[in-house]
Amino acid sequence: MSDDSLTKQDFQRLSHFRYQLRCFLRQSDDICRDHHLTPLQYQLLLHLLGFAGREWATMSELAERLQAKHHGTVMLVDRCEQLGLVERRPSRDDRRRIEVHLLARGAELARRIAELHQPELRHLQQEFHLPGWPDVP
Repeated sequence: MSDDSLTKQDFQRLSHFRYQLRCFLRQSDDICRDHHLTPLQYQLLLHLLGFAGREWATMSELAERLQAKHHGTVMLVDRCEQLGLVERRPSRDDRRRIEVHLLARGAELARRIAELHQPELRHLQQEFHLPGWPDVP
């Protein structure tokens, strides 16, 4: 694709999207830090709380959700485990597989932080009509 195929409006749209995304992420980072978590620690808790169909995830699944390397995810889980937010458990189905489970403290913290994200999410929903999201009044 050559540069000539993009219009000024295409660049404005992309710029606006990136700006709104960056505003959301900056605000999210501030909320996490106010709760003494790094943004990645919160994302780990959020992915465990929001994992479809079960209440746990494997390291590989978490690495994919975080778009991180496996060893980096292991270190992140180590830190969250030390904080009493998650725990590793051997899988009942396959003892070689380790499941990462959210503990009550981690779930409560994730819920509290997620609640504080709701106003900005509503703002994004008004900015961008996202499929699958409820209509905003």
